[in-house]
Amino acid sequence: MNIALIAHDAKKELMIQFCIAYCGILSRHNLYATGTTGKVVAEATGLDITRFLSGTQGGDQQIASRIACNEIDLLLLFRDPLTAKMNEPNEATLLRLCDVHNIPVATNIATAEALIHSLARGDLDWREIVNPKKNSED
Repeated sequence: MNIALIAHDAKKELMIQFCIAYCGILSRHNLYATGTTGKVVAEATGLDITRFLSGTQGGDQQIASRIACNEIDLLLLFRDPLTAKMNEPNEATLLRLCDVHNIPVATNIATAEALIHSLARGDLDWREIVNPKKNSED
């Protein structure tokens, strides 16, 4: 599956800890992230992550375009609604696109935990049935 990772500045450390905890599960999938999030997670975990531009330079829009093309199967968007900054990703667009394309999304650690366990159990395999990948690496 193709998993996108985005974290607001105040949630980057939480994303790192989450990815360390679930490195074994995440390593079996294709990971994509905005620039800084991808950099810090890859450095902390050794995971292979395709990095887009940073959020301030349009990385969230690059991920949104992949969601719009149904190329992302799961979005983990750790947002900080209390101290969000103007230059951080516009999650409304990302969430709307996930709703349009039936892509599971987590905006906090509690939901991310539920989704990662579902992923490990195979509960999200329906994404591969309704959206088969061409030239799949699996």
